Amino acid sequence: MADYWLLAIFGALAVVAALAAAVLWRVAALARSREDEAREAIRDAAELRTRLGEVANQLANVERDIRQDLANARAEQGNAAASLRTEVGGSLESVRASVEQRLDVLRRDNAEKLEQMRATVDEKLQATLEQRLGESFRIVSDRLEQVHRGLGEMQSLAVGVGDLKRVLANVKTRGLWGEVQLASLLAEVLTPQQYAANVETVPGSNERVEFAIRLPGRGADALPCWLPVDAKFPLVEWQRLQDALERADIAAADDARKTLADHLRGEAKKIRLKYVAPPYTTDFAILFVPTEGLYAEMMARAGFADTLQREHRVTLCGPTNLLALLNSLQLGFRTLAIEQRSNEVWGVLGAVRSEFGKFGEVLARAHKKLQEASNTLDEARGKTTTIARRLKDVEALPEEGAPGLLPSRGLFDADDASDAK
Repeated sequence: MADYWLLAIFGALAVVAALAAAVLWRVAALARSREDEAREAIRDAAELRTRLGEVANQLANVERDIRQDLANARAEQGNAAASLRTEVGGSLESVRASVEQRLDVLRRDNAEKLEQMRATVDEKLQATLEQRLGESFRIVSDRLEQVHRGLGEMQSLAVGVGDLKRVLANVKTRGLWGEVQLASLLAEVLTPQQYAANVETVPGSNERVEFAIRLPGRGADALPCWLPVDAKFPLVEWQRLQDALERADIAAADDARKTLADHLRGEAKKIRLKYVAPPYTTDFAILFVPTEGLYAEMMARAGFADTLQREHRVTLCGPTNLLALLNSLQLGFRTLAIEQRSNEVWGVLGAVRSEFGKFGEVLARAHKKLQEASNTLDEARGKTTTIARRLKDVEALPEEGAPGLLPSRGLFDADDASDAK
């Protein structure tokens, strides 16, 4: 067994020795091939070094040639630049001299033209200035003349305002102003037959109201029923109120409004006692104030208009609402006129109805006559058809021969003449 293991060990060692010999041989072969390659590489490197030396020599020669060419080109460029500078310097000198000469000529021309322009402008400015100054002085003179005329007109207006103040300061004249305005409104809306001035509305009282509107009566005597209209304008109290409002004095303004209200309340009471007496008048009257401002102030007082209407049966009116009231009355007058004329219209319609019955009888007789004439024409048309049918076989004569056989006027001519008659 030990020999077997020894043999095995020797065999293994032999195999290992064989393998080691093979490896060594292979390594030796590789070393020889590497030496050959190294020698070839050295030869190649030597050849490459030789070639590189040749290329370096060629590059040195090329660099030397290039440097020589650059030096030659630099020298030629320097010579060319020097000659160019010389030529440009001469050209610039000649151009500068020419430009200076032309600038001198242009400067002289500009100086002459500017002098001419200055003279022209001065002349035109002088003429324009004189013209404008003349026009300005003329306009100022016209304006001063207009101002002078305006001052004269203002002085005249101031005199007129003073006269108006004096007129309005008179109680009678103030009353006349209200009456004139009231008369203008009445004349604008109503006809002269629909109102009257200075009317004694209460018979036997000798109290005459300024204006009264005539309303139609409905009694057997058809006496008119009057609507009294009186104009009042408390100027002093109104002016006091305006002065207080301009001063922004609230207490004085309230006091003036109260005074105005008391004054108009007293006037309403007088109107009620003097001019209102049903059935001769309406159960109310109208108190007219001639300015809208006064009317607005009174209407702004709470319950004032209702108090006048309830206690004194007086309606407060300004120019605008009086005009509306008069238009309403005018519409009522027109409605009443239409109502009064309705009886006449009914009478005319009755007469037309009677005559229309007679017209129906005449129309029936005319229809009968027309029917008889129509029947006669139908018979004549039938006979004409029969005659034409009988004459259908008779030969017609030429047109130029027919008049010789008939009278001088043909049958149809005679018929035409009779139709014309």
